[in-house]
Amino acid sequence: MKILKYINYRLFALLFLAIVSCDYLEYDETSFNRKDDVFTDFSRSKSFLTNIYSYLPTDFNSVDGAMRSSATDEAEHVLDLSDIQRFNEGRYSDLRPIDNVWGNMYSGIRAANMFIIETEGVEFLEDQYNESYAETIEQFKNYAYEARFLRAYFYFELVKRYKNIPLITDVLTSEEAINATQNSFNEVVDFIVSECDAIAEELPVNYEGFSSVGETGRATKGAALALKTRMLLYAASPLHNTANNTTLWVDAAEAAKSVLDLDAYTLEGNYADIVNNYLSSELIFERRQGTTNGFEQRNFPIGFEGGNTGTCPTQNLVDAYEMQATGLSIMDPASGYDPTNPYAGRDPRLAQTVLVNGAAWKGKTIESFVGGLNGAPIVNATKTGYYLKKYVIEDINLTPTNTTSREHTWVLFRLGEVLLNYAEAMNEAYGPENASTYGMTALDAVNKLRARVNMPNFPSGLSQSEFREKLQNERMVELAFEDHRFWDVRRWKIGNETTDIYGVKITRDAVSNTFNYQKSLIEVRAFEDRMNLYPIPKSEINKNSNLVQNTGW
Repeated sequence: MKILKYINYRLFALLFLAIVSCDYLEYDETSFNRKDDVFTDFSRSKSFLTNIYSYLPTDFNSVDGAMRSSATDEAEHVLDLSDIQRFNEGRYSDLRPIDNVWGNMYSGIRAANMFIIETEGVEFLEDQYNESYAETIEQFKNYAYEARFLRAYFYFELVKRYKNIPLITDVLTSEEAINATQNSFNEVVDFIVSECDAIAEELPVNYEGFSSVGETGRATKGAALALKTRMLLYAASPLHNTANNTTLWVDAAEAAKSVLDLDAYTLEGNYADIVNNYLSSELIFERRQGTTNGFEQRNFPIGFEGGNTGTCPTQNLVDAYEMQATGLSIMDPASGYDPTNPYAGRDPRLAQTVLVNGAAWKGKTIESFVGGLNGAPIVNATKTGYYLKKYVIEDINLTPTNTTSREHTWVLFRLGEVLLNYAEAMNEAYGPENASTYGMTALDAVNKLRARVNMPNFPSGLSQSEFREKLQNERMVELAFEDHRFWDVRRWKIGNETTDIYGVKITRDAVSNTFNYQKSLIEVRAFEDRMNLYPIPKSEINKNSNLVQNTGW
């Protein structure tokens, strides 16, 4: 089932967005549907569930035309007036929030609650003599577990931003909603984990052979376990685990191992094939986007037809890619790095993530040097010397006479992340090379990932802190532009270490036709401890005086 294509209208939008309880749902162009009409009809119930999937997030230009990466040391957005820059300058508050998902996530939660409650015990007995009845019921019984997964995911999106939030599992009246109280972070974590445990027992590993429909894109056992893994990893991290309770890291490691033990996913042979590929063997769960070219319009390099530039990788990110031959940082004199030929011999993931000066793109060569076809002083030329490659579909054509579009697939969970989650949790719980009872060390897990791109293994003999530092760099590289860095920086509480943002100024010697690469500081960003969490929007506190604002806001 192509979730985002299954319906293109919001038959029930008013019901989700309105805070009041109502017997009637918003009608479409041809019908007026009551709640009883929806949940006593299989097709309408399925459409209702499908619409809940539409609340799943992506980071395709999610903040005023920018990726959230542009509010991390991964990237800098080309437009100074984009709201993403308010993150970087500290110009946001409860009155002027950014990335405000509070209302949208609670709308998704309300829809999921309604589906779970209203479909309980429904059997469509009027259809029991239909030849397809058994198959219909098999599918329908699975839908409640999918709705519970989606609700848990929406709660994760809220709790990672706001920490203490109301935990609601019913469809509230307006009076009940404005009097809801916050649950603690630990209570929300426990709920998400318990839901994931329960639904993982019921959801299939995949939908091959599940009825005759052969649908894909739906919540699976692996997705539920992956959500549990990520939630427990966040709970074990310094932001929330201030006492460094090792038990929390053990729980996170065990959860990650449960995903690996499914043996349902394999690392993609080519790193470049992970994103925008809903058939990837590595993919656990995704959000699909219909046929579009908006992401390419925002991120094609200036100088290419239809390109406007957008999210530009930083020198900070580029510097994180090690040398392939040695596995050493370019800062290490023994690495083999040549500053006059800075992109040669690097971790192959660099060329698959970032468009550097001299890279091939759409049959041309990127010229991001000063005076080049894609460089300053052209308006909207990259500020950093780099352009985004990952997630950008090169085959899309933006010429006015032959414009094309493609489906996009946003990765929500994949095997590579789970291996890194496992490695991090195991290192914190047991150290780099102690497998405990799991049969795989932290070192083993990360080396599986590096083997995919022919990078040298992490060396044995690293201390826990040395492994931690190297692994954090590995996450930055492996998961670049997948919306992890923004949250990793916060859960690790290292935001004040990521404020200096660098680019590169590239000049060409016209005589020798050689390039000079000069690293340059392009921005110093604001970061305070309070920014590890979002402020609860003042508009929500005005509605509900029981809500307590996060510290510092």
